[in-house]
Amino acid sequence: MRRITWLGHATVLIEVGGARLLTDPVLRRRVGHLRRQGPDPGEVGRLDAVLVSHLHRDHLDVPSVMRLKAPIVAPRWTAEHIAGIGINHVGAGDELEFGGVTIRAVRAIHDGRRLPVGPPVEAVGYVVDGIYFAGDTELYAEMADLRPLDVALVPIWGWGTKLGPGHMDPEQAAEAVALLRPRVAAIPIHWGTLLPIGLGRRHGHRRREPAERFVEACARVAPDVRVEVLEPGGSLKLI
Repeated sequence: MRRITWLGHATVLIEVGGARLLTDPVLRRRVGHLRRQGPDPGEVGRLDAVLVSHLHRDHLDVPSVMRLKAPIVAPRWTAEHIAGIGINHVGAGDELEFGGVTIRAVRAIHDGRRLPVGPPVEAVGYVVDGIYFAGDTELYAEMADLRPLDVALVPIWGWGTKLGPGHMDPEQAAEAVALLRPRVAAIPIHWGTLLPIGLGRRHGHRRREPAERFVEACARVAPDVRVEVLEPGGSLKLI
């Protein structure tokens, strides 16, 4: 059995065979100045590993990671921020096995350091049994080299009212889908979940607009790829 459950932002539960993997866990209602829009993710249960793409606080929330009590796969320098937990450091091209599943770290174009200060840190994505989790990245041509893929978990926005470097907007994310060409579905992530405190009412349209733009853009540039827009807590089961 393979199942993907989007818990909001970049937090995805990937179940492959008997393995249960969680990406970029943010499980609290508030992280710094960001407040969760929508339901809490609840308990995620037993995990074989936690996959961290980079050190930004909306991807590496230390209290969330600490409560999971699972092995961590993450870029180098992560141990500077999470003490007392075993961390398996990876860079693009490295492979590890957890729960009988091979986890491959792949390239991401993003400043992965712990802001506002900190040493440069590589950001990565992951491929697990044909499922690509991009983390945060700019569009790059070599995404096509990740094929064949069954599912692409593609970031389409962020947490604010505008995007900085190292991110894809909905139209760029659709171009990524055209390169990745997943055989089952493309699932948008990194949208509609977190907003700065006080902006929920004025910018509430950010909860839906990125996904709508992504669907429209994919219909133009990757019309043969199925797009599955999940609500937080929603799942896609792969045959």
